Amino acid sequence: MAEIRVPTLGESVTEATIATWFKKVGDTVAIDEMVCELETDKVTVEVPATSAGVLSEIVAKEGETVGVDALLANIDENAEGKSATSSSDAAGPQEVKEEPEASDDGGDADGNPVDIPVPSLGESVSEATVGSWMKNVGDEVSQDEILCELETDKVSVEVPAPASGVLSSISAEAGTTVEAGGVLGVIASGAKGGKPTASAPASDEKPASPEPSSGKKDVENAPSANRILAEKGISADEVTGSGRDGRVMKEDALAAKKSSESSASSSAPIPRGPVAAEDANREERVKMTRLRQTIARRLKEAQNTAAMLTTYNEVDMTATMEIRKEYKDLFEKKHGVKLGFMSFFTKACCHALKEVPDVNAEIDGTDVVYKNFVHMGVAVGTPTGLVVPVIRDADQMSFAAIEKKIAELGTRARDGKLSMADMQGGTFTISNGGVYGSLMSSPILNPPQSGILGMHKIQQRPMVVNGEIVIRPMMYLALSYDHRIVDGKGAVTFLVRVKEALEDPRRLLMDL
Repeated sequence: MAEIRVPTLGESVTEATIATWFKKVGDTVAIDEMVCELETDKVTVEVPATSAGVLSEIVAKEGETVGVDALLANIDENAEGKSATSSSDAAGPQEVKEEPEASDDGGDADGNPVDIPVPSLGESVSEATVGSWMKNVGDEVSQDEILCELETDKVSVEVPAPASGVLSSISAEAGTTVEAGGVLGVIASGAKGGKPTASAPASDEKPASPEPSSGKKDVENAPSANRILAEKGISADEVTGSGRDGRVMKEDALAAKKSSESSASSSAPIPRGPVAAEDANREERVKMTRLRQTIARRLKEAQNTAAMLTTYNEVDMTATMEIRKEYKDLFEKKHGVKLGFMSFFTKACCHALKEVPDVNAEIDGTDVVYKNFVHMGVAVGTPTGLVVPVIRDADQMSFAAIEKKIAELGTRARDGKLSMADMQGGTFTISNGGVYGSLMSSPILNPPQSGILGMHKIQQRPMVVNGEIVIRPMMYLALSYDHRIVDGKGAVTFLVRVKEALEDPRRLLMDL
């Protein structure tokens, strides 16, 4: 058994999307024959077969996001399969149309209705939201034609038609949450589906249109290209594809979109002179990633739902910095991890949450749910957006255990290997904007949590201590909280307890 894996994608590129499979399970493949195409933000990569044989399994479906060296498919080197797709490419147009005839009447080979299943959504992802349907009930569809798009917090998954026919019903409308293995709709028999080529007459006459010579009729364009063209109302027939067999790729669609916008700008009257057109030519419109859309939605939900308020204080970091400096080498030698500031802040917050449990609670309808544990969320910036992995039972952990867990989660976040379980169940969050140089900010709640602490840059400032002006390393702290459950007194008390614990870490040992 030979494996087909994701090749190196180029510098700084760690993942790609499966655009199209040129082969199906059971097809015969030759060594170095192109079997699928990957898309990244920078390039399009064709993946060759690593061995000759039969494609026995496709692990990563079209639309899925995969990392470098991820398994794409398996080739059985000893099996015999149906004739390779490449052989049909060399045949005439009529031979190409013979393969789907078994399902031209709709449904499966026997004409029975076929369910449209929810595909595998990836590791640890059990449900998704139906984003949009590209087809309506009653529309004709072709096998493998994209019917709808599912959204998860990690990826966007396009759902192809399992057979040709008519979309007779939609079980899950846009906005519905569905589980892996569920049914989205049904394709029924009774009409020929999909593209006009399926309606070719049974006569011996030659096709009247030049479509076969263009090669586009039998080539499925990249899903991302279809979306871009659909948004601008551009026909794929008007675009020259640079992919295999004239396939329209993402960059082709973007170029066509830019050309269309430029043409519209030049032909439309410009009431305020050429400035608007010049600016439009220098703009770039990029679709938000699914992660960024999720972040935007959740942050806006927090503003719309919670009565959010922020209180501020400042902390003298002298004592914490001195302890860290004194013990950091011994700490790292014994525990194998560096002693940072996050463990101090985590312990200080756990200490304060015991005294002010409202900040660690959440609202559920008309109930207040108090948590007798602390699952601490730690906001981490990644190239694709902000994620909040959770340190479970942080109140029961030592400084060393906290530092090890933060280092582990931070690495997995930057590598894009966090699971949904790693980011669920948090009861309170710490966000450190200081690593980017932020001096003061108001963090936004991470629903359904009722509190989030914002850390900031440590800066030397003149302070009055015992009647004298001295230079001290100071940090502003910000606590954003849900005023529906946390009163002002409780919020201020919480922040003061965090300040006291950091200015005199011995209080943590004495539980004061």
